[in-house]
Amino acid sequence: MMKQLSILAKIENQMERFSRAEKKIATYIMEHAELVPNMTTKELSRNAGASEASVVRFCKAIGIGSFTALKLALVRELTIADMNINDFSIIEKQDTPYDLFNKVTYVNKAAVEATTTTIDKRELEKAAEAIAKAGKILFYGVGGSAASAMDACYKFTKLGYVSAMSPDFHTMLPLVANLEKGDVFVAISTSGRTKDVLEIARFAKKQDATVIAITKLDTSSPLYKEANIKLCLPDVEQDHRIGSMASRMTQLNIIDALYLITFHRMGSLVLDKFHETREEVVRLRR
Repeated sequence: MMKQLSILAKIENQMERFSRAEKKIATYIMEHAELVPNMTTKELSRNAGASEASVVRFCKAIGIGSFTALKLALVRELTIADMNINDFSIIEKQDTPYDLFNKVTYVNKAAVEATTTTIDKRELEKAAEAIAKAGKILFYGVGGSAASAMDACYKFTKLGYVSAMSPDFHTMLPLVANLEKGDVFVAISTSGRTKDVLEIARFAKKQDATVIAITKLDTSSPLYKEANIKLCLPDVEQDHRIGSMASRMTQLNIIDALYLITFHRMGSLVLDKFHETREEVVRLRR
């Protein structure tokens, strides 16, 4: 546990050795750790009452190479070590149903917010551009990720795309075989090491489709290396987990963002179809 909390523990232990400016930064981070990952160097320096140069020196003083590295370390501690719903240690015998509801809510919220530190703006823009030009979009994931793939398929079908997904590997094969250059294949795997997802992604790449990976920020994972575009998730799961709760929320957050970005680009082109679909749904209600 101490290893997971090393950054905050190190700051606390070194408090007396910091310079006056560094101490201001340390105090602010200790009191507002959950806010720091979403800040720039300028914002932290302003809020802490120190200079931007002091922030850089502070990072070096605690053995972190950069402010970006510090933010990533804080995200990991806040979403995994401090309270991870997939770690049995946070569940206590005396917990009421409402206590557990609050714990799930906290972890899901923290996980979704953590995606702002792992998503690369340029990769997101590349994904949006590829989707805008795509003739067909396929989504694939297994286990908990299959639910995210299904949600994505439904959303993009509403936008008028030829979109498909199946949790079955053998059903996906002929779908992927019919992809062409410019089409998009979205591979969803938190670990980036799920064999079926990786094999289908490689097959899609052979068809000259653009492979977008929604996966954990892990440059060593096979899926990360295989993908043309990487939309990275924070590492919020542990090996021994109750279920892929927080990671599923981060997947859906990215999918919702892609959907909204695409809808925004299409604008009035899809509004008539939206209204037509809505009217039909209302008519068919019983």
